[in-house]
Amino acid sequence: MRLTPRRTRWPLRVLLGLLILVLALTGLVYALTDHPRAVQAADVTCPASTPALKAGQDVRVMSWNVQYLAGRGSVFFYDTLAGDGPDTRPSPQSIARTLDEVVAVIRAENADVVMLQEVDRDSRRTDYQDQLQLIGAKLGGAYPCTATTYYHRAAFVPHPKIMGKVGLSLSTLSRTRIESATRSQLPRICGDPVTVAFNFKRAVLGVTLSVQGGEPLSVLQTHLDAFAQGCDTMRRQVAAVQEVLDKTPAPWVMGGDFNLLGTRGAYDRLRARERAYFNPDTELAPLMARYASFPSPSQIDSGDSRMFTHFPNDPAVGRPDRTIDYFFYAPGLSHTGDRVRQDEPKISDHFALLTTVELP
Repeated sequence: MRLTPRRTRWPLRVLLGLLILVLALTGLVYALTDHPRAVQAADVTCPASTPALKAGQDVRVMSWNVQYLAGRGSVFFYDTLAGDGPDTRPSPQSIARTLDEVVAVIRAENADVVMLQEVDRDSRRTDYQDQLQLIGAKLGGAYPCTATTYYHRAAFVPHPKIMGKVGLSLSTLSRTRIESATRSQLPRICGDPVTVAFNFKRAVLGVTLSVQGGEPLSVLQTHLDAFAQGCDTMRRQVAAVQEVLDKTPAPWVMGGDFNLLGTRGAYDRLRARERAYFNPDTELAPLMARYASFPSPSQIDSGDSRMFTHFPNDPAVGRPDRTIDYFFYAPGLSHTGDRVRQDEPKISDHFALLTTVELP
């Protein structure tokens, strides 16, 4: 019997040890991160007694990125192109004040459906609050039905500016009965496998509302990636959104924070340093060409500051300067009363959008 020489045993042991370490780290990353399916049901709360919409009625819809109730006065690390903003989290005082301000806006606008992006639920940076529950409680039962889904969730994110638990959601509140809610996964931002695992899992949240005497109304929302320079993430996400819309029976309305300019004119108006976030030929063009939108391409190209939806936290910008939030409408769906609510002082780094659609 021939024995394996000692000098050949230790490399095998090292390789085996490295393999075990890699497998252990892979398992740890998997355990810490979220793994949504391509399409799955979203969480819904809706009492059976909630009334349905009625055919022919007007439905007022709000869409708003509330920036996890962080409020104003902070410059977060991701707010600057260099990623060197000084703040990592909002203060508890700012969160409490912004919660009251967001609730006051929702009450004042009295929308039938409220779609919110960047709602924290069990995140370290916002003291593990369930912000959807807090908003609903302060609204006092005005919106009995809710649907929600996470698009960034991890038990621990080892980013030096995060270093803790993350739970960020899309959340929809409705005065009327929700039949169902669906989460559709969007393509992920490019990068190495570990970074991708801990990064956002962007999604579309689609809610189907009952309509007495007519076809159900679908209300969809999303929040697309940002900082995707150098890969085709934005193009792929827009294509996935279009695929979701193409499969959604009319009538439907979609809103959200698309993180994209609507036209080349909008790009040309930005200062040179701000153009770095965008491509000259916007990836949003297929949606802008296929569906009616608010703001529309002509409204965007007019340069009318009332169409701006984003007020960057970066002090080098210091004012609202771009449109990156939109509504899109199913062909033939009538809409009126479209408006960007530009609060001063700002409540979030995004302004709320309002529209009213008329059910067939």
